[in-house]
Amino acid sequence: MRRSALLALAGFALPACVALAQPPQPASDQAALIAQFDGNIRPGEIRDFNKLLSAEPNHVGSPHDKANADFMLAQFKSWGWDARIEEFQVLYPTPLDEKLEMLGPKPFTATLQEPPIPDDSSSTAKNPALPAYVEYQGDGDVTAPLVYVNYGGFDDYERLEQLGISVKGKIVIARYGQGWRGLKPQLAQDHGAIGCIIYSDPADDGYSVDLPYPDGPARPSQGIQRGSVMDMMIYPGDPLTPGVGATQKAQRLPREDAPTILKIPVLPISYGDAAVIMAAMDGQVAPANWRGHMAITYRVGGGDAPVHMMVKSEWSLKPIYDVIAVMKGSIWPDQWVVRGNHHDGWVFGSSDPLAGQSAMLEEAKALGAMKKAGWKPKRSIVYASWDAEEPMLLSSTEWAETHAEELRNKAVLYINSDGNSRGVLSIGGSEDLQKFAGRVMTGLTDPETGLPVADRRRARLQLASGSDHTRFMARQAADPAKDMPIDALGSGSDYTPFLQHLGVATIDFGYGGEGNSNGVYHSRYDTFEHHSKFVDPGFVYDAMLAKTVGRAVILATDADLPIQHAGNFADASAQYVTELKGLADEQRRMAEARLTLLTARAYERAADPTKPHADPAPLKAVPDFDFGALEQAVDVLKKSAAAYDGAIAAHGGKLSSGNRAKLLTLMQSIDQSLLSEQGLPGHSWYKNLIYAPGRFTGYGAKTMPGVREAIEEESFEDVTKYVVLTAVALKAYAAKLDQATALLQQSS
Repeated sequence: MRRSALLALAGFALPACVALAQPPQPASDQAALIAQFDGNIRPGEIRDFNKLLSAEPNHVGSPHDKANADFMLAQFKSWGWDARIEEFQVLYPTPLDEKLEMLGPKPFTATLQEPPIPDDSSSTAKNPALPAYVEYQGDGDVTAPLVYVNYGGFDDYERLEQLGISVKGKIVIARYGQGWRGLKPQLAQDHGAIGCIIYSDPADDGYSVDLPYPDGPARPSQGIQRGSVMDMMIYPGDPLTPGVGATQKAQRLPREDAPTILKIPVLPISYGDAAVIMAAMDGQVAPANWRGHMAITYRVGGGDAPVHMMVKSEWSLKPIYDVIAVMKGSIWPDQWVVRGNHHDGWVFGSSDPLAGQSAMLEEAKALGAMKKAGWKPKRSIVYASWDAEEPMLLSSTEWAETHAEELRNKAVLYINSDGNSRGVLSIGGSEDLQKFAGRVMTGLTDPETGLPVADRRRARLQLASGSDHTRFMARQAADPAKDMPIDALGSGSDYTPFLQHLGVATIDFGYGGEGNSNGVYHSRYDTFEHHSKFVDPGFVYDAMLAKTVGRAVILATDADLPIQHAGNFADASAQYVTELKGLADEQRRMAEARLTLLTARAYERAADPTKPHADPAPLKAVPDFDFGALEQAVDVLKKSAAAYDGAIAAHGGKLSSGNRAKLLTLMQSIDQSLLSEQGLPGHSWYKNLIYAPGRFTGYGAKTMPGVREAIEEESFEDVTKYVVLTAVALKAYAAKLDQATALLQQSS
């Protein structure tokens, strides 16, 4: 491992208690600084970065992945950053041989490749792309009948059971959507399947949505979605080095002992191939809500017609390259604002991730120009271009685990982005950053409507419907007196190790919802040509991302006071407790209703007598949980938050340099109060008791996850345990607020 650029900061760091004094920066100076930054953002340069970075396939191990890292390193240095590459060695399998074929009277062999499209990067690239492949599946050679499992979720397997169909010893075929990719083969494996095929149905991102590429943005018939099926709910990152950085000297698990690698073979295919295979399936006609939009009769299968699938991979350690660039702070060099986006893609990756990566490079260029013109950031800024995000957050996780102690002591904020497209600004993160998010949006104008970016976001939130929390955010967004609500974060991008393992305050930005990149997601057709025509013509929203994140970097870097606003987090915590109580009540009602129906033999009597039938299993009776500890902790938190927010508003501007330094040091680690060393049940690497990805939802967030998932998964013995642990975490957060309030009041 090369010595990290971050480690070099240690020699220049001043103890927080003797930080140099500097009066708060006037708002007019800050506005002038942001105007200077905006003037350096040019969509044409972002376009050029994107075209260059996406010229060839850039998956881990590809020549272009390393070439891109070297190019970005040179750029950072030319812009005045102290930059270097930090390398890790990770287990990354690549395909050697694979096959999917239908046997029987009408044999068919799937292509497992995407044909090039004329006048597109897919036809001009010199380096080969990975074929149809998912990372961290289990190699195998199996032959068995095929069973269609819809989206392959829990409810789908329950429905199959009611239809009298088992997947044990079978190969399943599931469609993408309605849940994270990796859950589909995991549940298939758990139910005894020996192989799994995943395809994209045109109902979800193909010709039913829009014209297929190149005539429109949607997925063409031979488009294939690659991805990772690592069991990231146990831990992300290198499968062989859980909890520690994957350096040359790291101790590694044997591959067969790595719990995040699946045991069964998995292949993704196109809907063009899926239509042929599924048209030949037998068995019952699939339930109405299982039918997609291919011109076939959807059947569940399970008969005698066999399918043969084979996957053989080359399993070895491969280098990954993080480009780390540092601009040392002039006042608090030992406080870090870390900003990241990843540079690896499944093939070309123009929209995902290079739209965000190109914006990040433009930010770094602009900040470098400002430094050369005389700007001296107060805190150190760390720009990180991550490698190997797509296989499952490999390099950001390995870097965060390697530098865990430094990050706990020094990181003030982690700012993330990923892919980007035309549309409305989305923001997720630590909810004590809502007021900060509002400041970031100040002065940002949507380039197509001319409306303030904040107004569009509020309007979009007000129109959303669905869960209790969605409605809660809609009410907040409708009240102009309230700060801009932001979403809780689950996983699916590089913020995970910072927020959920280390407790670093985190915020994630991205525009989207109107430019359509879904149809080429993780395919060979996520190209510069597709992005520039259908996703962000003119690269104006990629430029907006650069302006948005640049503001966040500048505001966090030069803030004279902590950026957290505790009242918003307290309000969100109270809402989460209300939701937990409602969840328990709903689970109880469902269990009681099902028991009533089973007792009355209602399912049996309503079933079609000409088809197989099985009753659903009874649900566990849900006890009356005592949420008193959580309710009391929220009350404490609300009082402490109100006192702190009031004290910093009244006294923050009067602090001496010494007390300001003490306050900043105290609040730098406040989000770490929300961690539990024992972690969450079933996935102890995740230590944040407020935000986590769901064990069975993947990217989707679960709030107060120890309690919530214990209720959902009928692990009722864990409910009381995590009610107490979560209450302790909220009180620890409140106690830090009380210390900060006392310091502020003393200073007055």
